[in-house]
Amino acid sequence: MTTRRHVLKILGATAAVPAGILALRHSADAPTPVRWTGEVLGALANLTLWHRDPAFARATIARMLGEIDRLENIFSLYRPGSEIARLNAGGRLEKPSGDFVAILDEARTIAAASGGAFNPAVQTLWNVYAQHFASHPQSTETPNNSLLQDARAKSDFAAVDAGRRAIAFARPGMALTLNGIAQGYITDRIAYLLRNEGFDHAMVELGETRALGAAPDGKPFEVRLMNPGAPGVADRTVALADASLSVSGGYGLRWAPNCHHIFDPQTGRSAETLLDVAVVAPRATLADGLSTAIFVAGEARAAAILATYPAASALITRRDGSTTRI
Repeated sequence: MTTRRHVLKILGATAAVPAGILALRHSADAPTPVRWTGEVLGALANLTLWHRDPAFARATIARMLGEIDRLENIFSLYRPGSEIARLNAGGRLEKPSGDFVAILDEARTIAAASGGAFNPAVQTLWNVYAQHFASHPQSTETPNNSLLQDARAKSDFAAVDAGRRAIAFARPGMALTLNGIAQGYITDRIAYLLRNEGFDHAMVELGETRALGAAPDGKPFEVRLMNPGAPGVADRTVALADASLSVSGGYGLRWAPNCHHIFDPQTGRSAETLLDVAVVAPRATLADGLSTAIFVAGEARAAAILATYPAASALITRRDGSTTRI
């Protein structure tokens, strides 16, 4: 899995920011928002805070960037010295951080609820596809079946032994990606810290979106979703207040017409039964994992997955463009 969330746009924006854009419903009583735009785990990211003291908001963002950097040093596949990169390189990580252990615990819960549709061990499949298309950049053919069968055998999340003393793979050649849940985890962590700093209104978009409170005018934030069949067209709306949103779809990275970055671990090929899935949940970690799980599992299994998480809901877009809410 890789960056896939360039799909959110908050309604009514007055400035062109690449990812989620915060709408200002102007009010004489509302403080001026303070914004930061950058990248988190390879995805476009934004923080927008409201506070009576803009200097305090700017200082808070600086502190949040320090925390984001700390978490990227755990979860980023793009940093060779990160905890996950060292685990993938050596097959074992001694003395993992509490954050790493906690996220794997939550990943196991979502994996169990989805019957294995959510599976962080699919990084082995990603490696096969990335190497194949790097070697054959004009190809529309997927890797051969023998390569995929070997990668599928190594995509066994149950073979990851995660404890407080060490995280280890039970067989050689395995690898993890947390890109289907870590952006949500980072989003939740920053939202928690902002709440503790006294912020009642904030939008945290760090690969996933979490609304801290409501907009300053008391109404929910309005988030526009891109049409998965027509990238660049935002024609759906989700209202968020003290809630999180995650969207999973195969349009974030597509190597070939029938090949994108969200894999079905059962087949070793891209999940193609849906166009996208948007999940609203109390926490971004949960929304992140569930949107991936449902996108892979398909509509028929979505209700059973969500039954484990009654506070979450999903908007599913089928291949024919029709939608359903669960």
